[in-house]
Amino acid sequence: MYIKIAVCPGSFDPITNGHLDIIYRASKLFDKVVVLILNNPQKKPMFSVEQRLDWINSSIKPLNNVSVDYWSGLLIDYIKKNSACSIVKGIRSFQDFDYELQMSTVNKLLEPSAETIFLPADPDKTHITSTLVKDLCRIGGNIDNLVPKAILKDVKKVLEEVNK
Repeated sequence: MYIKIAVCPGSFDPITNGHLDIIYRASKLFDKVVVLILNNPQKKPMFSVEQRLDWINSSIKPLNNVSVDYWSGLLIDYIKKNSACSIVKGIRSFQDFDYELQMSTVNKLLEPSAETIFLPADPDKTHITSTLVKDLCRIGGNIDNLVPKAILKDVKKVLEEVNK
């Protein structure tokens, strides 16, 4: 039997309700979904890989067909190694689409069998980004509706420590 495996890649620094919405929706479309924390050398994460893995695991507990992993190489190499068929990306804006379309073209050139699926962000979540969460915390803003409830206290605590 062929199992359809999708990968939802990102830095998840931290995971947000926007990310979680895309993950939940992808879990209904595929047999298995891997939330993949990618090491992006262009980004300097605020949270450790271990924290992000833990927070994602806490956030996806209700989803039996979703797991989390970390990868520091090319996304397409992970796709090949794990027999995944699709890459799922959330799209909030035209800028997201333009960038992700370029990435999907490169991935298709590297691995023709890998399909990229674009899921438009829920209209109530188009404004949510990990950067927004971190910026709001830096100035004492409310992030209660931006990150999963399961990790809210932990995220606030770590951000308060970092911002001291």
